[in-house]
Amino acid sequence: MPLSDITSKDKELLLNIARQSIELGIKTHTPLKVETKNYPPHLQQTCATFVTLNMHHKLRGCIGTLTAYQPLVNDVSEHAFAAAFHDPRFPPVSAEELPLLEIHISLLTPAEPMEFSSEEDLIAKIQPGIDGLILESGPQKGTFLPSVWESLPEPEQFIQHLKLKAGLSKNFWDKNIKISRYRTISIS
Repeated sequence: MPLSDITSKDKELLLNIARQSIELGIKTHTPLKVETKNYPPHLQQTCATFVTLNMHHKLRGCIGTLTAYQPLVNDVSEHAFAAAFHDPRFPPVSAEELPLLEIHISLLTPAEPMEFSSEEDLIAKIQPGIDGLILESGPQKGTFLPSVWESLPEPEQFIQHLKLKAGLSKNFWDKNIKISRYRTISIS
C-alpha cells in the first residue's frame, strides 16, 4: 500500500502512538515500545518520518530522519519521544505542557537528487509548498520540510534560509552543491 493511501484511521493511530510515547516519556523517560506485528502491514513498512511539536503555534521540538530504516510505527514513536525530550533547542516537555502540544507527523518519500545548472535554474525547478529539500555542500548539510514554505513562501528566501541552516552564508553557491527533493504526507 503506498503512503498516499493512508486512511484517516491510520493517521489517528499514528498520532496516538506519538502522544502515548510522549506521555510515557514524561513518566518513565523512555519511548513507547511498539509491537510492530500488532499493526496493519502498511504501517509496518519502512518509512522515514519527522515529528514536529508546536505549542501556541510556535515550534516546541522537531526530530526525524531523512532515510527510512525502521517500521513506520516505530519511527513515529521514537521521533515523538526525541522531539519532546532530546531536541537540543528546547528543554524537555513537561507534564503541564502535554495538553497544549500540537503533534504533526511528516511521512517522507525517498529523496531524489535534482539536476540544475545554476542557483537560478534550481529556484525555477523547485515547487513551493510541495518540495522538501536537502542541501549538501561538503560536510555542511541541512533540510527543510515542505511545511517550512508556510513561513518562507518565496523560493529564493527558502533556499537562502536553507543555506543558513546548513551553516553556509545565504549567498553561498558552489558548482558542487547537491540538492535533493522529497515530498511528505502530513498528519496532524
